[in-house]
Amino acid sequence: MTDNRRVTDRFTSVDDVCRGLAEAGYLASDAIATTTFLADRLGKPLLVEGPAGVGKTELAKAVARATGARLIRLQCYEGVDEARALYEWNHAKQLLRITASKGAGDHGGEWDALRDNIFTEEFLLARPLLEAVRSPEPVVLLVDELDKADVEIEGLLLEILSDFQVTVPELGTIAATQRPFVVLTSNATRELSEALRRRCLFLHIDYPSPELEQQIVAQHVPGLSAAHAESVVRLVGRLRELRLRKSPSVAETVDWARTLLALGSAEMSEAVVRDNLGVLLKHQDDIVRATKALDL
Repeated sequence: MTDNRRVTDRFTSVDDVCRGLAEAGYLASDAIATTTFLADRLGKPLLVEGPAGVGKTELAKAVARATGARLIRLQCYEGVDEARALYEWNHAKQLLRITASKGAGDHGGEWDALRDNIFTEEFLLARPLLEAVRSPEPVVLLVDELDKADVEIEGLLLEILSDFQVTVPELGTIAATQRPFVVLTSNATRELSEALRRRCLFLHIDYPSPELEQQIVAQHVPGLSAAHAESVVRLVGRLRELRLRKSPSVAETVDWARTLLALGSAEMSEAVVRDNLGVLLKHQDDIVRATKALDL
C-alpha cells in the first residue's frame, strides 16, 4: 500500500539529533538521540515512559524547536473524551443558524438542506488530534501523560497512529497531508494497551547520569561553578535514593542550582540545605525523611 503523505526527514543522522536538541536546550543521551532519529526516519510515533520530571515532555518541545515545527499538545487527564481530544460541533452556533432559518420562514422539506448546512467545516471545532492531522505545516503532536486518560482514548488514537487520518461521520475521512512527529508520554501509572505499543517505538527515560545532569545544570545555570554543580547533583542523587513520595526532577535540580546562585552561597552548608529543601521536595513528610537521612 502506497502512503501518499508528505514525509520529510527532520534529522539527517543521530549526531544531527544531538546537535539540534542541544541547540534547543535539551541535552540528550545516546539512547534518546538514537530513538528520536529512528522515530523520525521510520515515521513511527514515539512512546516515552519514565518517572515524572525526567524530561519526557521537554523532549517533544525540543524536537519542535529544533525542527521549526508547530507543537500541538493534548494534555490527558481522567475523563478527557473525544470532544476534548478530537473534535466537537459548535452547538451554540448551529442553534443560532437553525433559529435564524426558522425566522426566515424555512419549513418542512427544507430541514434536510438545513441539516446539511449545519454539519460543515464552519461549525466544526477541531481539537488537538484533528488539528494535527489537518495541519498543512510541520507538526509535533504531543499526547502528554496518556496513562492518566481512560483506556477509551487509546482506541481513539489507534486510527490516527495507524493511518494518520480521522473519520468525521458527517464529513467523511480527513487524511493528513504531512505526517506529524508524534510523541506519547506516560508516567506508567497504568499499563497501556499492546495494540497501542505495537504502533510505536518505545523509549524509557530515567534520571540522567550524574555527568549528564551536571552538563544540564551548567547549560541552564552558567554562573554556577563546576564544583557547585557537582555538589548539587550529588545531593539530588542522594535524595533520589530515599523512599520519597516524589523524588526531585531534573527541573528541580536546576532550580536548586539557581537557589544557590541567588543566595550567593559560597558552599552548600547543612543550614542552606535544611532551610531550602522545599525547592527540591514538595511534601512535608519527604522533607522530614530527608532531614533525618541527611542528618541535617
